[in-house]
Amino acid sequence: MNILDMFSLKGKVVLITGGAGLYGKQIVSACAEAGAEVVIASRNLEALEKIAKQYRNSGYTVTAYRVDLGEEKSVLDLKNFIEGKCGRLDALINNAVARPMKGYTDDMSSFEESMHINATGLFIVTRIMGDFIAETEGGSILNIGSIMGMIGPDPTNYTGTSMNAWYPDYFFHKGGMINFTRFIASYYSDKGIRCNCVSPGGLFQPTMPEAFVKNYSSRTLLGRLANDTDLKGIIVFLVSDASVYITGANIPVDGGYTAK
Repeated sequence: MNILDMFSLKGKVVLITGGAGLYGKQIVSACAEAGAEVVIASRNLEALEKIAKQYRNSGYTVTAYRVDLGEEKSVLDLKNFIEGKCGRLDALINNAVARPMKGYTDDMSSFEESMHINATGLFIVTRIMGDFIAETEGGSILNIGSIMGMIGPDPTNYTGTSMNAWYPDYFFHKGGMINFTRFIASYYSDKGIRCNCVSPGGLFQPTMPEAFVKNYSSRTLLGRLANDTDLKGIIVFLVSDASVYITGANIPVDGGYTAK
C-alpha cells in the first residue's frame, strides 16, 4: 500500500464523542477531511448539528446524534443508530468531557457528577463501541487525554491572572484515562483493536489573558500554545492504517511542555 494511502480514512466509519468543543472541532475536521464517514455525539445536539451541517455543505459525511454518555441505554441507542445507518464502526474517539467542578472546595456532588460522565460514561461507551468494532474487522479506539493527566498543575502559569488549575476531577480522570488506555489495548488486542491516548497541551484562545499566554508559552520547548490545526495530524495517524503496530501508547501533543 502506498504510504499516503495508509493515512486515508476512506471507507472507515468514525464515532467521535463531543465534537463541538475546541479540540473536538479539530478532530472532526481531521477525520472528515481524511475521508471518513463521521458520527459526532454528545448531549448538545444543537451545537453538534451546526458543526455537522458545515461539513456536509463542504461535501463531507458528518452526522450529529444526541447521546447521554452516563446512560447505558442512550449509548446502546447510538450503537444501534450507527449499525443501521453505516453497518459498521471502525474507530471510536473518546473526546467528550464534562467539567462540573469549578474549584477544589466545590460540593462533593460536582465530583460525583464528574465521575458519572467522565469515568462511568467513558467505560460504558468504550465497552459498547469496542464490542461493536470487534464485530467487524477490528479498528482503533483513541482516547483524548491531557497533559494534566501526566503532570501536576504549575501555579506560575497563572501569575498575573485570575485563572487557576485547581480542578481535581479533571486531573483525576485524565490521569486514569492513560492507564485505562493500556487496559483496553490489552483487552481487545486479540480482536484486532488498537487503543491509544493523545494528551494535548493548552490550546490558544483569543480570550486568554496576555500574562497566561506568555507564562505558558515560556514553559514549552516550541514557545507557544497549540493552534487550531496542531492536533489533526496525530488523530489521522492513530486512527488510520499508518499506525497499525502502535497500541497502548500515550502521546503528548504539547509543544514540548512535558519534556522541558
